[in-house]
Amino acid sequence: GAPRRRVARFSEAPAPPAMATVSFSHVHMYVDSLRELEDYKKLEAKLNTFVDSSHAVLETTSSRVGADVVGGRAAWLELASAHGDPCTGVVDPAAWTGQMQDVVEQMLVALGWRITGSGQTAETRSLVVTSKAESGVKFVITAHGKQTMQELGDALPAKRQKTAGDAPDHFDVRHLERFAQHQASRQGIAVLGFSVAKGGLDNIYQKYKTLHPKLLASDEPRQYPGAKILEVYAYYKGEKGTSEADHGTLLRFIESDAGADFWVLPGLKRTAATFDTMATPAYCDHWVSNVVSRTGFLDTLEDTLGFTPKVDFNAGVVAAGEAQIESTVTGNDPNKRLEDEVAVLMDQSQVYLPINNALSEVGHVHLYLKEIGQGVQHIASRVRDLPALVQRANDYRKMTGAGVSFLSIPRSYYGSLTAKKLSQDSKIDFAEAQKYVEALKKVGILDNSDIMDLDATREKVAAALPAGVGAGTLDWVMRGRYSNMYMLLGDHLSEASYLKIVSNNILVDVQGDDLLMQIFTSTVLQRAAGQEAPFLEFIQRVCSEKQDPATGKPRAMKPGCGGFGIRNFLTLFLSIEVSKATKARGNAEAAGNAKVAEYYGSMVEAFTAQLDESNPVLTAISDAMTLEGEALERGDKAEATKHEAAKNKGQEDLQTVSTKYKNLMKSLRESAPQGA
Repeated sequence: GAPRRRVARFSEAPAPPAMATVSFSHVHMYVDSLRELEDYKKLEAKLNTFVDSSHAVLETTSSRVGADVVGGRAAWLELASAHGDPCTGVVDPAAWTGQMQDVVEQMLVALGWRITGSGQTAETRSLVVTSKAESGVKFVITAHGKQTMQELGDALPAKRQKTAGDAPDHFDVRHLERFAQHQASRQGIAVLGFSVAKGGLDNIYQKYKTLHPKLLASDEPRQYPGAKILEVYAYYKGEKGTSEADHGTLLRFIESDAGADFWVLPGLKRTAATFDTMATPAYCDHWVSNVVSRTGFLDTLEDTLGFTPKVDFNAGVVAAGEAQIESTVTGNDPNKRLEDEVAVLMDQSQVYLPINNALSEVGHVHLYLKEIGQGVQHIASRVRDLPALVQRANDYRKMTGAGVSFLSIPRSYYGSLTAKKLSQDSKIDFAEAQKYVEALKKVGILDNSDIMDLDATREKVAAALPAGVGAGTLDWVMRGRYSNMYMLLGDHLSEASYLKIVSNNILVDVQGDDLLMQIFTSTVLQRAAGQEAPFLEFIQRVCSEKQDPATGKPRAMKPGCGGFGIRNFLTLFLSIEVSKATKARGNAEAAGNAKVAEYYGSMVEAFTAQLDESNPVLTAISDAMTLEGEALERGDKAEATKHEAAKNKGQEDLQTVSTKYKNLMKSLRESAPQGA
């Protein structure tokens, strides 16, 4: 639910001071270990040489999307004679796994980011990793010189004095110990850092001191040459105010003087860095927490920073199978209207913090809280060309054996080609459509899971089909590679754009006339397979260029256009189920077991029907959210209430659809044939 609103008890009570203006600053990770700065710089030099000397194999051509991976692998291995194998070592790309990875190395290789700052105390070492945009993402990464986070967490809490000398408190080993001891001894995203406008830090301090004193991590803000810093615990252990502070994750507020002699934080100095020519700038978009009390964290942020839930992005209850979570996006109101897509990309004044809590004892959010505790689930960064970034990261992993991988999305998420659907879409007889589907399966263009070969050309498809198939029907066949996307976006995207999205496993959502593309990396900072761990998200927002009917000029663009991908929770879950059942059906057919094949075929139909039935409901919810937000912005409460009712009805309709298919699946499973 939405946070409760407080009202003054007496009408003559003085108005509270205006809220401080905050914007994104940095994310601070604590990790098991860091290599020497010199080793990372050698890797950066090798990566830069790789781009400079291998343009022909790395760039997309008219006949190839992305790099020539075989040629690129040979070029990378050749560089070892001059550069050695700093950081990565010699690795077989096929043997790459996400566990025990060095997150700095991953960012340098996969994303083209570089180390732009560093600092050291007697016991800890820290690096700053950024994209080529100075105003964009900043990851501060700190490790103990000798002990892993596991060792720091396993040790008895030390009665340790603050490190002597001028070392800033935020790099003191006490903080690594505290975080480890409250986060299952794991590596993690320990601090979310915000820049505060001049004079605002004392305001935030007073709010915490008055309303949430338990959350203050120190008695008062710390003063450094050129900066003042306040650190507070992000969450309460349970309900706000009544429970104690959770001593894991911190929020850090920094008020800096112009021209201060440090980079990002006191104790860090700039380090020279050269970015390769193919590197992409990245900017902070949103930072996501998994918490015990969502309403408690929402209220705390409203009390201290004036953050309010963004109703047009509020996902409410999201159910994917048995896993249920509640999710609310909160944030500030910088009241900015941005003139163009470049301004939307680069804006860091709009802070969004999505907050999740679990409603069921299954699913990722529940497991994360149970295994690690409350904390930062993932960090989302915004880029200009998401397909290009993902293509690069995938190509580099295959060529170097280093970097990141992304969550695998089943092809069924994007679409499939069935006789029933082809018959409906192209208005042809079902028996005719069945003939076409069989012909495509015969030559391997369509597999037993009804998934089309992504590389099938129009000519190849036409040659496989019976003579005389109309151009319109052929269009619908070709759309089988991305039919679900096409239902959502129609002719807004070109065929080439659709194929780029599918081949790079990118998720797509629409809110109003705005488009969101998103992708999630596999977990980072993970020691062993199966462990819960944070991850990274990358997104691209494509804002509508609609004209204002009153002026005839393009409307100004809103930060956060395109939303946060609420539609993908359900679509992704159902696509995974369709994929599993279709594979089982194919196996049964290959084994000649008709009854089992028919059983799995019924499951495929049920899941696909749920997806088809849910899509218009999800669209209605998404549209109602958008219209409700716009009405509130205009101050039209009556209209907002109308759209809120439509949104709530949509949620109820979605629950009805979900229950219907849950019961259908139950009865199917209860009558499953032998061998299913």
